[in-house]
Amino acid sequence: MATKSRIAPFRHLALEHPGAAAKIPQVPTSGQSQPQPPTITSVNTSLFELFKIGIGPSSSHTVGPMRAALRFTRELTEKNLLEQTARVNVDLYGSLALTGIGHGTDRAILLGLLGEAPDTVDPYTVETKIAAIRNTNTLALGGSKTIPFHEAEDLNFRRNQMYPDPAVHSHPNGMRFTAFDSTGAKLVEEVFYSIGGGFIVSEAERTAESTTSTRKVPYPFRSSADLLASAKQHNLTIAHLMLANEVALLNDPAISITRPQTISASLQINLSAERKIRASILVLWQTMQQCTERGIATEGILPGGLNVRRRAHRLAERLNTIGSKDPLAPIDWVTVYAMAVNEENAAGGRVVTAPTNGAAGVIPAIGNYYMRFIEGTEAEKEEGILRYFLTAAAIGILYKENASISGAEVGCQGEVGVACSMAAGGLVAALNGTNAQIEHAAEIAMEHNLGMTCDPIGGLVQIPCIERNGMGAVKAINACRMAMHETGDHKLSLDQVIATMYQTGLDMQSRYKETSLAGLALNIIEC
Repeated sequence: MATKSRIAPFRHLALEHPGAAAKIPQVPTSGQSQPQPPTITSVNTSLFELFKIGIGPSSSHTVGPMRAALRFTRELTEKNLLEQTARVNVDLYGSLALTGIGHGTDRAILLGLLGEAPDTVDPYTVETKIAAIRNTNTLALGGSKTIPFHEAEDLNFRRNQMYPDPAVHSHPNGMRFTAFDSTGAKLVEEVFYSIGGGFIVSEAERTAESTTSTRKVPYPFRSSADLLASAKQHNLTIAHLMLANEVALLNDPAISITRPQTISASLQINLSAERKIRASILVLWQTMQQCTERGIATEGILPGGLNVRRRAHRLAERLNTIGSKDPLAPIDWVTVYAMAVNEENAAGGRVVTAPTNGAAGVIPAIGNYYMRFIEGTEAEKEEGILRYFLTAAAIGILYKENASISGAEVGCQGEVGVACSMAAGGLVAALNGTNAQIEHAAEIAMEHNLGMTCDPIGGLVQIPCIERNGMGAVKAINACRMAMHETGDHKLSLDQVIATMYQTGLDMQSRYKETSLAGLALNIIEC
């Protein structure tokens, strides 16, 4: 008999009837006060760049490298060099080199060179595609040009070199792609960095001034202080503000490629810009729910060699047996939801970066907590989930642009810590808390994740990562409740704790930042 996971049902926002709009606050109309075009520097990340559909086990070590390899392959095509390419060499540095095998970086690179993308690759075909490359020592570059590819020679883990250029201390997730012609002459070389959450930048982009500062949004903000001030000035919730900004970015081509496509083009025409944004958010939520369901339904041993047993299924069965007798059962379900997602992630399944793969369980766990244990109608719950995502995204973007969401750069405080902060603030929004309470909850959550290391055993996103997501989700609920019992007046601001997190991460020794050279990664007794 199948285990009842009790995931709240997903409603498709009445897309068959475009006039039946959900009650998420609308963008101000032309008859209302509108801000002038922005004149200040603003954050430039979209919700749909922060929350991205991909595959496990790591956003920085799987999704990012796959996107980099795919981008390099497309560059060869755009420069008309694909047919001239006879060989490709890839070098990995720093954390990618040290934990890449456990994180599936090698497989991600191969898939990207084949022309696969993280959001569209079928997880169930990955093993077959990788086996074909390794059995034949050939690779269909870009899906069309067959070249020799001897993995031992052409994919190099430079474990003794932290950065592509030893003289330049850049991001510790560096990779170099080089294409050669049949004479051995170099055709093109590109260095990319996987900077966390599946985001990548080239060497040129990293050293140049930001090219995304030209994005225009109606409510620009650079800090949480800016965010709160703008929302207060225009009498908006954070969710209102973020929705308006996402509408302004609706046709940005760089964002469109990561935004989930929800419905047919013919039906899209009949939807307002706001409804298109809301529909795409709900696709992200549906993907998270599907991942949770798969994680709860699946038993067995996770790949990688540690012989870690999946636990979410049995925990869910036990909770279903206990029923509602235990007053702390909701907290146990939150843990199950988070662990289910991260067990799927560890198995290479389909997940949503939130803001990373390693921390992908926290946001869906709290979303499912809200849907299942908080009273309200189906329509009210849908509105709450939309507020949850929009608000959590605002918080996550502040961390991404003012600090880091990379475990290799700032430790796990930048992954599960940030996810906990996002979920805490987002839950306050779902519960109709004030903007001040949202900021307070996000601050509380991060304050008690400061200094958390990233030391995965065996370089696998399993121990302590899976349980840590459950702990982070429970902590988010506590932070939310603490903040909602207050007015929002507190000593430490979210901006201050973000700055503290970043400085703490920079001060942390690299062996505690996703290198598996210290901490739990060294202090396990293997049986």
